[in-house]
Amino acid sequence: MAEDDPSDENDPSEEIATIEARLEHLAEVSERCRKIILFSKAAIAGGVVVLIVTMLGLLGSGQIVAIGSMAAVLGGIVSLGSNVSTLQQTTAAISAAEQLRSELINRIDLRVVGDGAQARAKDIVR
Repeated sequence: MAEDDPSDENDPSEEIATIEARLEHLAEVSERCRKIILFSKAAIAGGVVVLIVTMLGLLGSGQIVAIGSMAAVLGGIVSLGSNVSTLQQTTAAISAAEQLRSELINRIDLRVVGDGAQARAKDIVR
């Protein structure tokens, strides 16, 4: 009676559902990385602009401003590098999960719904 059991190990639908949940999580991680990358680039650009303005004396000779802009540049670079590598790893994990999901879906015996109705409709038209 194990053949009639819907939770049979040959039925990959549970595993597909797990993979779908993992793909959703990875998509969220990927989106978060993209946002942080954008913010990091803005921090680098803003820090460089403020540093140049400070060096030209347009903003005064505030040492705190210069140190803050250097910190923004360095922090942006570190954050950018970290999140770019995380995004690459996440993208690779998404590709692997999608490939596994595709293989599992191909193992399922799918049938076309409405195939009989289309054949009957062709007979009616003739």
